[in-house]
Amino acid sequence: MFVRRLGPDPHAGGRQSAGANGCPDILEMEDGDFAVIGIDITDAATSKLPPSAGCGSDERIVRVPRRTLIEARFDIPDQ
Repeated sequence: MFVRRLGPDPHAGGRQSAGANGCPDILEMEDGDFAVIGIDITDAATSKLPPSAGCGSDERIVRVPRRTLIEARFDIPDQ
């Protein structure tokens, strides 16, 4: 299902995650899509989405720390 992690291991170098049990992560899937592990903010964020954005009943809005995305940018393919 998952091919690789984008960016470094969130626990590399002894880093700790805020939740202690989990950690934000970005993973590439076998079909080329991406999976994101983050804090579920759907309930708080849905009403604040821009008019042209929506969150379907089978979708969730997750918060990914800035550092996680920035560190993954070199692993994100151009196409």
